[in-house]
Amino acid sequence: MADDASDVSLDDLFENAPCGYVATDARGRIVRANRRFGQLTGLTGGELQDRRRLQTLLSPGGRIYYETHLVPLLRLRGSVDEIALELVRRDGSRLPVLVNASTLVSGDGQLSAMRFTIFAAQDRRRYEQELLNAQRHEHAVALELQQSLLAGALPSRAGLELDVSYQASEAGVDVGGDWYDTFWRDDDQRILALAVGDVVGRGLHAATTMGQLRSAARSLAGTGIGPARVLAELERFVRRHGVGQMTTLVYAEIDVDSRSLTYACAGHPPPLLVSPVAPPVFLWDGRSMPLDARMDGDDQRPQARLTLVPGSAVLLYTDGLIERRRRPTESGYDVLRSLIEHTAVESIPHVIRVLTNTLRDPDDPDDVCLLMARLR
Repeated sequence: MADDASDVSLDDLFENAPCGYVATDARGRIVRANRRFGQLTGLTGGELQDRRRLQTLLSPGGRIYYETHLVPLLRLRGSVDEIALELVRRDGSRLPVLVNASTLVSGDGQLSAMRFTIFAAQDRRRYEQELLNAQRHEHAVALELQQSLLAGALPSRAGLELDVSYQASEAGVDVGGDWYDTFWRDDDQRILALAVGDVVGRGLHAATTMGQLRSAARSLAGTGIGPARVLAELERFVRRHGVGQMTTLVYAEIDVDSRSLTYACAGHPPPLLVSPVAPPVFLWDGRSMPLDARMDGDDQRPQARLTLVPGSAVLLYTDGLIERRRRPTESGYDVLRSLIEHTAVESIPHVIRVLTNTLRDPDDPDDVCLLMARLR
């Protein structure tokens, strides 16, 4: 049958291929070129097969790359793929192309010919630009969502000093899942709720997950069930809706009148207690695994409670403040404790500013979130 693919000749496959085919001798002189390559260059078959060298059809930069990189690599490896070059067409315009090449070696091991397939790259570059624009749009949406969720006035009351700092990664590639929240648990403004969490992942998904968990945690806290129950119920929320697995979170409540602190940690860095009468200390009690990370199905989570002396402060933070790839995590805790010991008498905004500026590593960027409260 005339339309049977098995009847298509090799010459027809060569001439009517959807990409340019070029065969050259060992010196790069064109021996044969198909119809598609003629369309890409604007040259006729006779003009292409007059012993013209392929490199003469390239832009000046492409010609240099061809001679200094492409051909040496081709001789060394036998093939190269997806080399970006520019063809200079008959009218002087330039056409971006992607080039694949392979060699033909004679019986004595000498290079006898080179074969090139050439694809117009406009469609690929257009696709890459569209993909880049989509990524930028997602980043902008995620950032706007995150900023809207974390915005708002902080709780205030006589004798309470409170401030927060959130700095996104300087890499600027994706919005992370760090978040904080602070609010009065009850209408009488007696119980101050503090939360700092870290959702796994980045981008729009992390931002929306962060928003869901933050809203759920605030709603649960408002029932007055206490930190341990808040984490347990939040874990049920995570399992039920399939969001926020492996999220770390510290949730604390400060009774401003009795100066009691009750807290629970789900896999999160421990709160740091800053006392006017003792060295800073990390609070390692009330700890359990990240949300939906336990295999035993036990819904019980511990919490801890202590009484704050007047002037005490509590710092909640994310791991971006202390963790570095080039040092042990324990060293990060030591540096944080030492630094805050020397700034403890300063105002909360000053302490947070010093911690952020000093501990944040510009060469190892990560989101950093700090929340600090002090009872005067």
